[in-house]
Parts: sequence; structure tokens; C-alpha cells
Amino acid sequence: MEFLKQSRRKTILSEIVHVLLNVSVAVAIFLVVYFIGSPFAAFALMLLSKWRIFAVRPRHWFAHVVSNMVDIIVGLGFVVLLAAASGALLVQLGFTALYIAWLLVLKPRSKRQYVVLQAGVGLFVGTAAIMHMSYDWWLSAVVLSLWVVGWATARHVLTAYDEPHSPLLSLIWGFVVAEIGWLTYHWTVAYSLGASGQFMLPQAALIITILGFLAERVYASYHQHGQIRMSDVGLPLLFSVSIILLLVTLFGTVNTL
Repeated sequence: MEFLKQSRRKTILSEIVHVLLNVSVAVAIFLVVYFIGSPFAAFALMLLSKWRIFAVRPRHWFAHVVSNMVDIIVGLGFVVLLAAASGALLVQLGFTALYIAWLLVLKPRSKRQYVVLQAGVGLFVGTAAIMHMSYDWWLSAVVLSLWVVGWATARHVLTAYDEPHSPLLSLIWGFVVAEIGWLTYHWTVAYSLGASGQFMLPQAALIITILGFLAERVYASYHQHGQIRMSDVGLPLLFSVSIILLLVTLFGTVNTL
């Protein structure tokens, strides 16, 4: 009985330490961006916080990086969005709270619905961050980066479904995301969020995320029934098309990054 009590105390202590470390990382990144102004030190700090990826033999590093790619994308994107919201403290604090929620609530979960949600967050944050930086990048760098985000998030979802053709399907979705990035590179529409400083919400990130949601619903229907049933995808299709048309037509010329 005494052994069980000690084990329980150790478990609770380890959980507290885990929470404190994750909160400390997120807060430290926020402070670095807020006081220094440059995101590069924050990038280094975020990557250092992922040291456990490399706490194995070197031959396993690539596999660990690939399996943790969505988490890395969210972390790097968090830094970019923090820097993009420079001058809007409340927005930066909101991003920090959301990143803490990612680290403590969403990231550790392994059920399929949570894995899909993880991929959706990675897709949105990754594309939003890239589009914020795209004005200072070559087209090839933007397209390649978006392809990596699309490939990584698709792989994350398909792994949860145990899809045998996940490498090919992930490559295809990566090309879809990269193609949208190529189309929107020269005319990036974004939406101001009121008192959000320099931060604006890129239209391309919204469209890509909505299409990702629709693609997952279509695949889920096929995976479950061996065919795509309209009863499964009808509402997601109507919702996705309606939102995209609304964004492109009514809100298509709000601001440009």
C-alpha cells in the first residue's frame, strides 16, 4: 500500500512538472518575442524545447522529426503569429494561451478525432504563418513550405486511419496545398481583426483549412463504407462551398498582406 501511495505521489509530481515546463516554454517564447522583437531567438527556444525528439540514436532522428512534424509546425507558426501581432498585447496573450492549450490539452491525445483536430490546427497555423511571411520570400520557398505543411498534416490524419496508401495520398494533398499557395502568392487577401496591431488573418489559410476539413470528411466516408456517401459529405460540402464563396466574393478585397 505504501508503494502505491509513493507511486501516486510521483505520478502527480511528474504531471505538475510537465505542466509547469510546458507553460514555461510558451511564456518564455512570448517574452522573447515581446521584449526582443525578433522571432529568431524564439525559434531557437521553441526548437530547443523539442530536444526529446533527438533523445534517441541518430538513425531514428528523421523518423522522430516526421512523426512530430505537426507539433513542430504549430510551434514555429506560433512564433510567427506572435511576431505578426506585434503591438497588440492582448492578441499575443491570446496566442500564448492557445499554444499552452495545444501543449497540455490537444497534443497529448491520441484518439482519432483529436488527431484529426491536431492536423487541422497544424494546417491552419502553418499556412497562416507562411502567408504572413510570404511577402518577403521567393515563390519557390512559399510553395515548398506549403507543400511540407500539407504533406505533414495529411500524413498525420491518414496515420490515424491506418491508411496503407498514406504516403501517396499525403503527397497529393501536399501538392493541392502548394497549388493554392502558388495561386494566392501574388494577391494575398487578409482580414483585420480590429485592435490586433499588424496581425491580419490570411484568406488562403482559411480556404486551405476548410478544404482540408472537407477532404477529411470525404475520406472518412470512403474509409467507413468503401464509397463516398452523399449523406456523409453533403452538409460538409455545402458548408465548405458556402464559406469559400462568401470569402472570395463578399470579403475578397478587404486587405492585402
